[in-house]
Amino acid sequence: MPGNDWDPDDYDDRHGFVHEHGQSVVDLLDPHPGEQVLDVGCGTGHLTAEIADSGAEVVGIDASAEMVAQARDAYPTLTFEQADVRSYTADRPFDAVFSNAALHWIPGEDHDAVLSTVADALTESGRFVAEFGGQGNVAAITDALIAELDVRGYDASRPWYFPSIGEYAPRVEAHGLELQFSRLFDRPTPLDGGEEGLRNWIEMFGDEFFAGVDDSEQAAVLSAVEDRLRPTLFDGDTWVADYRRLRLVAGR
Repeated sequence: MPGNDWDPDDYDDRHGFVHEHGQSVVDLLDPHPGEQVLDVGCGTGHLTAEIADSGAEVVGIDASAEMVAQARDAYPTLTFEQADVRSYTADRPFDAVFSNAALHWIPGEDHDAVLSTVADALTESGRFVAEFGGQGNVAAITDALIAELDVRGYDASRPWYFPSIGEYAPRVEAHGLELQFSRLFDRPTPLDGGEEGLRNWIEMFGDEFFAGVDDSEQAAVLSAVEDRLRPTLFDGDTWVADYRRLRLVAGR
């Protein structure tokens, strides 16, 4: 996805919660044998493989060449393509478009292009099942990062798009999709790595915060962010990120 430098090995080793929590989104998709499914933002392919285990025929796409290469190595019998969903043209009709923890990486102004791709890819009875960051997602973490960077004279902004239901529902329906289910919910998420968990999370997902920041200051920023958040997000053993998710199902 745009704006982040992805390390697929680190992603799998330290941030497995992404696809682990995505299992419930696969359950919501409820893929059936023989269905054609498009997995948008497939990452390293673990959920793509879960969908394929149902007997569905699945294509995984991701904008990151590194992620796609890792997915192909891990699941050589499945189909993965490097592609940007904003400009992707499906080569077949799909019974379902699925996405987990990916769409918030795309700027808000580009989501009409995303939803146009989704609508164009679906069959007349197709469905769109997705979960991504919703309004308020990781607000404490981003507020702390922006505050610490501001103190040091850096102009940081939030790199993600976290909409509310009220904001996103009309966008979905403007593309000929009927919103059938939506939920915005808190999902406090324990981070792997013990004392290093928050720092690891920021280093994996927060590249854009540090664009233009001197290398010598990055460690100081991370330590200061940990100090700000330790009273509320660290339980003595584990950092717990303040995740909020937006989950939806829409149909043609």
